[in-house]
Amino acid sequence: MGRNKHIHLIGICGTAMASLAGMLKERGFHVTGSDAAAYPPMSDFLRGLGIPVAQPFDARNLEPRPDLVVIGNAISRGNVELEYVLDERLDFCSLPQLLHDEFLRGKEVLVVAGTHGKTTTTSMLSWIFHSAGLDPSFLIGGIAENFASSFHLGQGKHFILEGDEYDTAFFDKGPKFLHYFPDSVILTSVEFDHADIYKDLEAVETAFKRLVNLVPRRGRIVAFDGASGGATESPSLERTLAKAFCPVERYGAGPHAHWKVSNLDLQPERTSWMVLHNGTRWADFQFALAGEYNVWNATAAAALAHSCGISREVIGAALKTFKSVKRRLEVKALVNGITIIDDFAHHPTAIAETLRALRARYPGARLWAILEPRSNTLRRRVLQKNLARSLALADEIVVAGVFRSEAIPESERLELPALAAEITRNGRRARLFSDADAIVQTVAPEMRDGDVVTILSNGGFGGIYEKLPARLRELAPHEAMNTK
Repeated sequence: MGRNKHIHLIGICGTAMASLAGMLKERGFHVTGSDAAAYPPMSDFLRGLGIPVAQPFDARNLEPRPDLVVIGNAISRGNVELEYVLDERLDFCSLPQLLHDEFLRGKEVLVVAGTHGKTTTTSMLSWIFHSAGLDPSFLIGGIAENFASSFHLGQGKHFILEGDEYDTAFFDKGPKFLHYFPDSVILTSVEFDHADIYKDLEAVETAFKRLVNLVPRRGRIVAFDGASGGATESPSLERTLAKAFCPVERYGAGPHAHWKVSNLDLQPERTSWMVLHNGTRWADFQFALAGEYNVWNATAAAALAHSCGISREVIGAALKTFKSVKRRLEVKALVNGITIIDDFAHHPTAIAETLRALRARYPGARLWAILEPRSNTLRRRVLQKNLARSLALADEIVVAGVFRSEAIPESERLELPALAAEITRNGRRARLFSDADAIVQTVAPEMRDGDVVTILSNGGFGGIYEKLPARLRELAPHEAMNTK
């Protein structure tokens, strides 16, 4: 595509769409975009790139007429801009299609896929390759703190990107990652998710099987291997890998792991572990991140980096200096001894791992879980019992109203009173509130020095990230405080 062309992105504030916008601008295109609402961190990210975001959606946002319109996968028929694009026969495409055609051709493509851990693992892998001086291109579904960005267009031969199993666009209902044609893949997990587009676990498995089927014989798959018979064992993952044509290396604690984690030590300030490669001590790693699941993520990144010729010394140094990703166990504020943490919660398994990580990082603290059921899976009752068990790992549980509940058929919608009752059966109390304002006004006075509050949402949650610290300051304005 010729440079200086005007490209407009409908739904630009999605993490991937905002990243694509930045990549296109860096390539010399004139980029504009629109969305219903913008909120941090992507609104700040786009502002820093100098890319204008029109709000709300309006056909006039497409004037003057762009050369190409990228339709985000959250955009559906009835959107006024999409209807204008179709009526006027403007050229349009999806994000994955443009990403492949404009950026992936000619690169060695490394894709990180799976139900959980994609964003953090992609960030770790990118930082390892960067630390090795390989200057990779990357596209991450979040702001990687080491780079202060979600993308980079490097001069090296590798392109590292997060492979999302969600559908591509209103006109292409296949998974995004099928457009990327990976040379190698990290596969972290296969669980039922995205209940709005996948009928059942079998349908999810089919999508991942198709990804596995794209990896060439010369490529490689690095896949999780959980403890045999334990909670982390995944028959779905085994079925997904059954017909791989390339070498498959496993990581984890299971019986088939080529890269086995040992001597795991979760401390309040750091995490350390040993990796055995084919039964032989290979490396000792440490970093500042919390949680066993992040050790799995790091070990997967180390295994794939090793296969690309990066030494264990460089890998270890990179992990030791790895920071994190925005909205992944991100400390938002410390007010009057109360720690407020933001985590991008989208699935019961992820919530459970987040709460376990915080238990290890803050031993003895009273742990709050404040949840906004916002993802397309959490808004449905399909995993309601799993969600109750996950939330019961906290001491104090607060749940807001289901985000845009009217968009979910009542027969499928998460039943909040039933969820609270299920949490009670798991030995905890859960309180239900209509919105963020009601939560802040009621629970802020109950919080005390030493509490750890994790806010679980994959959206803006009514501004609770700002409102809760502000309310805590009002309640004790003269006490020492430190806000990040």
